[in-house]
Amino acid sequence: MSAPELGHGVEAPLGRYAALLEHAELELELAGRGEIDALAALAEQWDELTVGLPARPPAEAASLLERAQLIHERTRIELIRLREAVLADFATSTRAKRTADGYAGQLPRRPRLDCSA
Repeated sequence: MSAPELGHGVEAPLGRYAALLEHAELELELAGRGEIDALAALAEQWDELTVGLPARPPAEAASLLERAQLIHERTRIELIRLREAVLADFATSTRAKRTADGYAGQLPRRPRLDCSA
């Protein structure tokens, strides 16, 4: 293995930070499309990308990390919007069911078996 592959060169650590940015972009894309299962499946990959990174990243990685952080914030906002949409849909369906149940209570009862046939 060469030094960059072992993480001793400048390329390997920055490559991992670039991979974090790409991962964050994919998360945003999936959240924007509402693909929550696929998004959840990426959590393990994020852990793999971050394990072993130094507590203090190299200065050269600052711009990559800032962009990743901004994208994570956008992803968080997309997830909040998605949650609100799901809650609104749930409230609408609950309200529609209550309305339908209310109308059903006002209908005259008919026998379940039609004997006219």
